[in-house]
Amino acid sequence: MSGVLFVISGPSGVGKGTLVKILIEKIPSLALSISATTRKPRIGDADGVTYFFMTKEDFEQKISQGAFLEYANVHGNYYGTLQSTVDDLLDEYAGVILEIDVQGGHLAKLHYKDAVTIFIDAPSEEEIKNRLIGRGSDVEENFELRLANAQKERESAKDYDFHLINDDLNECANNLIKVIKSYIQ
Repeated sequence: MSGVLFVISGPSGVGKGTLVKILIEKIPSLALSISATTRKPRIGDADGVTYFFMTKEDFEQKISQGAFLEYANVHGNYYGTLQSTVDDLLDEYAGVILEIDVQGGHLAKLHYKDAVTIFIDAPSEEEIKNRLIGRGSDVEENFELRLANAQKERESAKDYDFHLINDDLNECANNLIKVIKSYIQ
């Protein structure tokens, strides 16, 4: 494995997905490791592109086979990273991005000691709430759970190598690009 693993985490609604899309467009030597999940697809999601969508039974079978680098139950659904996917991408690309929650981020860092961890945050808790409302994809129960988890996740920022605030998308994207390029060029 010759590539660098970049773990990008942060609360729901801070723009991680948008920033990762920008990274992939701007840095062709980067690849995104697609995670598996048992959550239902949202509008615009595509299997094998956004996530590998699995049934709970299939996911649990892969857990029993030891196929995951990391997995967690988040907001009532399983999310996980297949070890084989990451290893294959690290052999092929200069950098591989894992966009995962903080639980998974800690586990990935334990397995890949040289992984570079980057925490993306919103300027405030109020801003996270506004962004989740603007997203409009969460039912009230899930919305409250995501808000509660966001507060806990924000406390993990101190454990990451980098902590970027997504107050201005272009500025945050440029800072993220600088961090990534400092490791792969």
